[in-house]
Amino acid sequence: MSRTLLPALLLCTGLFTINASAENTERLMRKASRHFSPLPAEMPGAENDTPELIALGRKLYSDPRLSINDTQSCASCHPLDNQRAGMDNLPRSPGAEGTLGNRNTPTVLNAGWQFALFWDGRAKDLADQAGQPILNPIEMGMPDQQTVVVKLAALEEYRSAFRSAYPDSDTPITYANIAHAIAAFERTLRSESRFDDFLSGDKEALNARERNGLNLFIRSNCVRCHDGPLIGGTLYEKLGAYAPFHSSEDQGRFEITKKEEDRMVFKVASLRNVALTAPWFHDGSATSLADAVQLMGRMQLDVELKPEEIGDIVAFLGSLSDKALEIRP
Repeated sequence: MSRTLLPALLLCTGLFTINASAENTERLMRKASRHFSPLPAEMPGAENDTPELIALGRKLYSDPRLSINDTQSCASCHPLDNQRAGMDNLPRSPGAEGTLGNRNTPTVLNAGWQFALFWDGRAKDLADQAGQPILNPIEMGMPDQQTVVVKLAALEEYRSAFRSAYPDSDTPITYANIAHAIAAFERTLRSESRFDDFLSGDKEALNARERNGLNLFIRSNCVRCHDGPLIGGTLYEKLGAYAPFHSSEDQGRFEITKKEEDRMVFKVASLRNVALTAPWFHDGSATSLADAVQLMGRMQLDVELKPEEIGDIVAFLGSLSDKALEIRP
Protein backbone atom coordinates (compact mmCIF):
# COMPACT_ATOMS: atom_id res chain seq x y z
CA MET A 1 0.00 0.00 0.00
CA SER A 2 1.24 3.48 -0.83
CA ARG A 3 2.64 5.46 2.08
CA THR A 4 0.63 8.45 0.91
CA LEU A 5 -2.61 6.45 0.78
CA LEU A 6 -2.41 5.01 4.30
CA PRO A 7 -2.95 8.30 6.21
CA ALA A 8 -5.92 9.10 4.02
CA LEU A 9 -7.48 5.72 4.75
CA LEU A 10 -6.88 6.13 8.47
CA LEU A 11 -8.46 9.60 8.35
CA CYS A 12 -11.50 8.25 6.51
CA THR A 13 -11.83 5.40 8.99
CA GLY A 14 -11.68 7.85 11.87
CA LEU A 15 -14.30 10.11 10.30
CA PHE A 16 -16.54 7.10 9.65
CA THR A 17 -16.25 6.05 13.30
CA ILE A 18 -17.08 9.57 14.49
CA ASN A 19 -20.05 9.83 12.14
CA ALA A 20 -21.34 6.38 13.15
CA SER A 21 -21.05 7.32 16.81
CA ALA A 22 -22.92 10.58 16.19
CA GLU A 23 -25.66 8.73 14.32
CA ASN A 24 -25.99 6.21 17.15
CA THR A 25 -26.28 9.05 19.67
CA GLU A 26 -28.95 10.78 17.61
CA ARG A 27 -30.84 7.51 17.28
CA LEU A 28 -30.66 7.01 21.04
CA MET A 29 -31.90 10.57 21.62
CA ARG A 30 -34.93 9.89 19.40
CA LYS A 31 -35.57 6.61 21.21
CA ALA A 32 -35.28 8.28 24.61
CA SER A 33 -37.69 11.05 23.62
CA ARG A 34 -40.42 8.43 23.15
CA HIS A 35 -40.22 7.55 26.84
CA PHE A 36 -38.88 10.61 28.64
CA SER A 37 -39.09 14.39 28.53
CA PRO A 38 -37.09 17.18 30.17
CA LEU A 39 -38.24 18.46 33.53
CA PRO A 40 -40.98 21.11 33.10
CA ALA A 41 -40.24 24.70 34.12
CA GLU A 42 -42.66 24.74 37.06
CA MET A 43 -44.54 22.32 39.28
CA PRO A 44 -48.36 22.41 39.22
CA GLY A 45 -49.62 25.31 41.33
CA ALA A 46 -46.34 27.23 41.31
CA GLU A 47 -47.84 29.95 39.14
CA ASN A 48 -49.86 31.13 42.15
CA ASP A 49 -47.00 31.12 44.68
CA THR A 50 -45.87 34.57 45.78
CA PRO A 51 -42.39 35.37 47.15
CA GLU A 52 -43.96 35.98 50.58
CA LEU A 53 -45.68 32.60 50.54
CA ILE A 54 -42.50 30.81 49.50
CA ALA A 55 -40.49 32.61 52.19
CA LEU A 56 -43.04 31.56 54.83
CA GLY A 57 -42.93 27.97 53.58
CA ARG A 58 -39.13 27.93 53.71
CA LYS A 59 -39.23 29.15 57.31
CA LEU A 60 -41.82 26.56 58.34
CA TYR A 61 -39.95 23.78 56.53
CA SER A 62 -36.86 24.36 58.67
CA ASP A 63 -38.54 25.13 62.00
CA PRO A 64 -38.31 22.39 64.69
CA ARG A 65 -41.00 24.21 66.67
CA LEU A 66 -43.53 22.42 64.48
CA SER A 67 -42.79 19.29 66.53
CA ILE A 68 -43.99 18.30 69.99
CA ASN A 69 -40.63 18.94 71.68
CA ASP A 70 -39.07 21.53 69.34
CA THR A 71 -36.53 19.05 67.96
CA GLN A 72 -37.90 17.95 64.59
CA SER A 73 -38.56 19.89 61.38
CA CYS A 74 -39.40 18.85 57.83
CA ALA A 75 -35.72 19.40 57.07
CA SER A 76 -34.70 16.84 59.70
CA CYS A 77 -35.76 13.99 57.40
CA HIS A 78 -35.60 15.97 54.15
CA PRO A 79 -32.33 17.93 54.47
CA LEU A 80 -31.27 20.29 51.70
CA ASP A 81 -27.92 21.41 53.12
CA ASN A 82 -24.44 19.94 52.78
CA GLN A 83 -25.07 18.62 49.27
CA ARG A 84 -27.87 16.32 50.43
CA ALA A 85 -30.65 15.54 47.98
CA GLY A 86 -33.78 16.07 50.05
CA MET A 87 -33.56 12.97 52.25
CA ASP A 88 -31.40 11.86 55.17
CA ASN A 89 -29.79 8.71 53.69
CA LEU A 90 -31.03 6.56 56.57
CA PRO A 91 -32.91 3.27 56.12
CA ARG A 92 -35.67 4.69 58.36
CA SER A 93 -35.81 8.11 59.97
CA PRO A 94 -36.14 8.84 63.70
CA GLY A 95 -39.01 11.07 64.83
CA ALA A 96 -39.04 13.85 67.41
CA GLU A 97 -38.89 11.39 70.29
CA GLY A 98 -36.44 8.99 68.67
CA THR A 99 -38.87 6.35 67.40
CA LEU A 100 -37.98 5.09 63.93
CA GLY A 101 -40.50 5.39 61.14
CA ASN A 102 -41.58 2.26 59.32
CA ARG A 103 -40.50 3.32 55.82
CA ASN A 104 -37.56 4.87 54.03
CA THR A 105 -37.79 8.64 53.56
CA PRO A 106 -38.21 9.64 49.88
CA THR A 107 -36.55 12.74 48.48
CA VAL A 108 -38.59 15.95 48.45
CA LEU A 109 -36.83 17.17 45.29
CA ASN A 110 -39.23 17.35 42.31
CA ALA A 111 -41.98 15.82 44.47
CA GLY A 112 -44.68 18.20 43.23
CA TRP A 113 -44.84 16.43 39.88
CA GLN A 114 -45.70 13.04 41.40
CA PHE A 115 -49.28 11.88 41.08
CA ALA A 116 -49.45 10.96 44.77
CA LEU A 117 -47.15 11.18 47.80
CA PHE A 118 -45.84 8.62 50.31
CA TRP A 119 -44.97 5.05 49.35
CA ASP A 120 -48.61 4.05 49.73
CA GLY A 121 -49.92 7.12 47.89
CA ARG A 122 -52.11 8.29 50.76
CA ALA A 123 -51.46 12.00 50.08
CA LYS A 124 -52.91 13.49 46.93
CA ASP A 125 -50.57 16.48 46.66
CA LEU A 126 -47.75 18.38 48.35
CA ALA A 127 -49.97 20.26 50.79
CA ASP A 128 -51.70 17.06 51.87
CA GLN A 129 -48.30 15.42 52.37
CA ALA A 130 -46.82 18.42 54.22
CA GLY A 131 -49.58 18.42 56.82
CA GLN A 132 -49.37 14.76 57.77
CA PRO A 133 -45.91 14.35 59.41
CA ILE A 134 -46.56 17.23 61.83
CA LEU A 135 -49.45 15.28 63.39
CA ASN A 136 -47.92 11.83 63.03
CA PRO A 137 -47.11 10.50 66.54
CA ILE A 138 -43.97 8.77 65.27
CA GLU A 139 -42.72 11.75 63.29
CA MET A 140 -43.23 15.30 64.62
CA GLY A 141 -45.80 14.27 67.21
CA MET A 142 -48.06 17.33 67.53
CA PRO A 143 -51.39 16.21 69.07
CA ASP A 144 -53.78 18.10 66.78
CA GLN A 145 -54.07 20.93 64.27
CA GLN A 146 -55.26 23.52 66.77
CA THR A 147 -52.21 23.00 68.99
CA VAL A 148 -49.98 23.77 66.02
CA VAL A 149 -51.96 26.90 65.13
CA VAL A 150 -51.93 28.21 68.70
CA LYS A 151 -48.19 27.60 69.00
CA LEU A 152 -47.38 29.61 65.86
CA ALA A 153 -49.95 32.33 66.59
CA ALA A 154 -48.12 33.09 69.85
CA LEU A 155 -45.01 34.12 67.87
CA GLU A 156 -44.92 37.61 66.35
CA GLU A 157 -42.50 36.48 63.64
CA TYR A 158 -45.17 34.11 62.35
CA ARG A 159 -48.08 36.51 62.82
CA SER A 160 -46.24 38.95 60.56
CA ALA A 161 -45.13 36.31 58.04
CA PHE A 162 -48.62 34.86 57.67
CA ARG A 163 -50.15 38.33 57.23
CA SER A 164 -47.68 38.98 54.40
CA ALA A 165 -48.30 35.61 52.76
CA TYR A 166 -52.10 35.75 53.11
CA PRO A 167 -52.93 39.48 52.96
CA ASP A 168 -56.61 38.92 52.11
CA SER A 169 -57.32 36.60 55.04
CA ASP A 170 -58.77 37.72 58.37
CA THR A 171 -57.34 34.60 60.04
CA PRO A 172 -54.20 33.76 58.07
CA ILE A 173 -52.74 31.29 60.58
CA THR A 174 -54.67 28.11 59.87
CA TYR A 175 -53.46 24.55 59.61
CA ALA A 176 -54.43 24.45 55.93
CA ASN A 177 -52.32 27.55 55.29
CA ILE A 178 -49.36 26.04 57.15
CA ALA A 179 -49.41 23.00 54.85
CA HIS A 180 -50.11 25.20 51.80
CA ALA A 181 -47.10 27.42 52.54
CA ILE A 182 -44.73 24.47 53.03
CA ALA A 183 -45.95 23.08 49.71
CA ALA A 184 -45.25 26.42 48.02
CA PHE A 185 -41.63 26.24 49.17
CA GLU A 186 -41.35 22.60 48.09
CA ARG A 187 -42.53 23.59 44.62
CA THR A 188 -39.26 25.51 44.26
CA LEU A 189 -37.20 22.34 44.79
CA ARG A 190 -36.73 21.65 41.10
CA SER A 191 -33.73 19.51 40.25
CA GLU A 192 -32.30 19.48 36.70
CA SER A 193 -29.80 16.87 35.54
CA ARG A 194 -27.43 16.18 32.66
CA PHE A 195 -30.08 13.84 31.33
CA ASP A 196 -32.33 16.88 30.82
CA ASP A 197 -29.54 18.41 28.73
CA PHE A 198 -29.32 15.22 26.69
CA LEU A 199 -33.07 15.16 26.10
CA SER A 200 -32.88 18.80 25.05
CA GLY A 201 -30.33 18.00 22.35
CA ASP A 202 -26.90 18.12 24.00
CA LYS A 203 -25.16 15.07 22.51
CA GLU A 204 -22.18 15.44 24.84
CA ALA A 205 -24.23 15.52 28.07
CA LEU A 206 -23.86 11.76 28.60
CA ASN A 207 -20.67 9.77 28.18
CA ALA A 208 -20.47 6.51 26.24
CA ARG A 209 -21.12 4.30 29.26
CA GLU A 210 -24.10 6.37 30.37
CA ARG A 211 -25.55 6.25 26.85
CA ASN A 212 -25.14 2.49 26.81
CA GLY A 213 -26.85 2.31 30.20
CA LEU A 214 -29.74 4.41 28.90
CA ASN A 215 -30.09 2.09 25.91
CA LEU A 216 -30.11 -0.95 28.23
CA PHE A 217 -32.61 0.76 30.53
CA ILE A 218 -34.99 1.16 27.58
CA ARG A 219 -34.25 -2.21 26.00
CA SER A 220 -34.74 -4.08 29.28
CA ASN A 221 -38.17 -2.41 29.61
CA CYS A 222 -37.39 -0.52 32.82
CA VAL A 223 -39.43 2.20 31.08
CA ARG A 224 -42.57 0.14 31.69
CA CYS A 225 -42.73 1.85 35.10
CA HIS A 226 -39.94 4.42 35.05
CA ASP A 227 -40.75 6.88 32.28
CA GLY A 228 -41.92 10.45 31.78
CA PRO A 229 -40.20 13.58 33.11
CA LEU A 230 -39.65 12.06 36.57
CA ILE A 231 -38.52 8.64 35.30
CA GLY A 232 -41.27 7.19 37.50
CA GLY A 233 -43.58 8.64 40.13
CA THR A 234 -46.75 8.28 38.07
CA LEU A 235 -48.30 4.91 38.96
CA TYR A 236 -48.62 2.10 41.50
CA GLU A 237 -47.03 -1.28 40.91
CA LYS A 238 -46.92 -4.62 42.69
CA LEU A 239 -43.48 -5.21 44.15
CA GLY A 240 -42.47 -8.75 43.25
CA ALA A 241 -44.20 -9.30 39.91
CA TYR A 242 -41.97 -12.26 38.96
CA ALA A 243 -40.06 -13.02 42.17
CA PRO A 244 -41.08 -12.13 45.71
CA PHE A 245 -39.56 -9.20 47.58
CA HIS A 246 -37.52 -10.41 50.57
CA SER A 247 -39.99 -8.97 53.09
CA SER A 248 -43.80 -8.88 53.08
CA GLU A 249 -44.17 -7.29 56.50
CA ASP A 250 -45.12 -3.97 54.87
CA GLN A 251 -48.06 -4.60 52.55
CA GLY A 252 -48.02 -1.16 50.90
CA ARG A 253 -51.31 0.27 49.64
CA PHE A 254 -53.23 -2.64 51.14
CA GLU A 255 -52.71 -1.01 54.54
CA ILE A 256 -54.66 2.00 53.25
CA THR A 257 -57.28 0.47 50.97
CA LYS A 258 -57.67 -3.04 52.50
CA LYS A 259 -58.18 -4.35 48.97
CA GLU A 260 -56.59 -7.71 48.24
CA GLU A 261 -55.34 -6.51 44.86
CA ASP A 262 -53.30 -3.83 46.67
CA ARG A 263 -51.14 -6.23 48.68
CA MET A 264 -47.46 -5.39 48.12
CA VAL A 265 -48.46 -2.52 45.82
CA PHE A 266 -46.38 0.64 46.19
CA LYS A 267 -46.03 3.91 44.37
CA VAL A 268 -43.29 3.66 41.74
CA ALA A 269 -40.45 5.92 42.85
CA SER A 270 -39.05 8.65 40.65
CA LEU A 271 -35.47 7.80 39.71
CA ARG A 272 -34.30 11.40 39.62
CA ASN A 273 -31.43 11.77 42.09
CA VAL A 274 -31.57 8.02 42.77
CA ALA A 275 -27.77 7.80 42.91
CA LEU A 276 -27.79 10.29 45.80
CA THR A 277 -30.65 8.89 47.86
CA ALA A 278 -29.30 5.66 49.35
CA PRO A 279 -30.47 3.36 50.80
CA TRP A 280 -33.19 2.16 48.45
CA PHE A 281 -36.64 0.52 48.47
CA HIS A 282 -39.49 1.38 50.79
CA ASP A 283 -37.74 -0.36 53.69
CA GLY A 284 -34.27 1.03 52.97
CA SER A 285 -32.92 -2.49 52.66
CA ALA A 286 -30.75 -2.00 49.55
CA THR A 287 -27.41 -0.40 50.36
CA SER A 288 -25.95 -0.79 46.86
CA LEU A 289 -27.56 0.74 43.78
CA ALA A 290 -26.14 -2.09 41.70
CA ASP A 291 -27.87 -4.62 43.95
CA ALA A 292 -31.12 -2.66 43.69
CA VAL A 293 -30.92 -2.66 39.87
CA GLN A 294 -30.20 -6.40 39.79
CA LEU A 295 -33.09 -7.15 42.14
CA MET A 296 -35.54 -4.96 40.23
CA GLY A 297 -34.61 -6.67 36.98
CA ARG A 298 -35.27 -10.06 38.53
CA MET A 299 -38.41 -9.13 40.50
CA GLN A 300 -40.18 -6.78 38.13
CA LEU A 301 -38.96 -7.71 34.64
CA ASP A 302 -37.93 -11.38 34.91
CA VAL A 303 -34.53 -10.35 33.54
CA GLU A 304 -31.16 -11.51 34.87
CA LEU A 305 -28.87 -8.60 34.09
CA LYS A 306 -25.15 -9.22 33.63
CA PRO A 307 -22.67 -7.38 35.88
CA GLU A 308 -21.45 -5.16 33.05
CA GLU A 309 -25.03 -4.32 32.11
CA ILE A 310 -25.83 -3.41 35.72
CA GLY A 311 -22.73 -1.21 35.81
CA ASP A 312 -23.82 0.66 32.69
CA ILE A 313 -27.37 1.16 33.98
CA VAL A 314 -26.00 2.46 37.29
CA ALA A 315 -23.82 4.87 35.30
CA PHE A 316 -26.91 6.12 33.46
CA LEU A 317 -28.80 6.53 36.74
CA GLY A 318 -25.97 8.75 37.93
CA SER A 319 -26.77 11.16 35.10
CA LEU A 320 -30.20 11.76 36.68
CA SER A 321 -28.64 13.60 39.66
CA ASP A 322 -29.09 17.31 40.20
CA LYS A 323 -26.20 18.98 38.38
CA ALA A 324 -25.32 20.98 41.50
CA LEU A 325 -25.23 17.83 43.65
CA GLU A 326 -23.82 15.25 41.27
CA ILE A 327 -20.74 13.35 42.29
CA ARG A 328 -18.76 12.85 39.08
CA PRO A 329 -16.18 10.05 38.67
